[in-house]
Amino acid sequence: QVQLVESGGRLVQAGGSLRLSCAASGLTFSTYAMAWFRQVPGKEREFVAARSKSGIYTAYGDSMKGRVTISRDSAKNTVYLQMNSLKPEDSAVYYCAGVRQDFAFSSERVRFAHDYDYWGQGTQVTVAS
Repeated sequence: QVQLVESGGRLVQAGGSLRLSCAASGLTFSTYAMAWFRQVPGKEREFVAARSKSGIYTAYGDSMKGRVTISRDSAKNTVYLQMNSLKPEDSAVYYCAGVRQDFAFSSERVRFAHDYDYWGQGTQVTVAS
């Protein structure tokens, strides 16, 4: 079965950096666009970043644009989220997600959580002030 397993979340000081990882198995990685979302209690899941199946195209949500970079390693079936200049309001559970990309990649097409086929269990990021 498909599994997405996130790791790397922890407590970090404001202004610090963190890299999250998501290892994918049970799917043909090269046919899936991969993304990161985040969620805090009582709020909807928020789009952070996505990268196309080819690895060429990216899309970023407004809240962390300029401070995050999404990348993927096809040899390892892993997607990463590098986060810099972290703020306390970035504290959330971060989720990895995958969608079979049988469409043209665009920012508007990959930012909605309900469009994704598979999700990881999430990893907690806490940014202390």
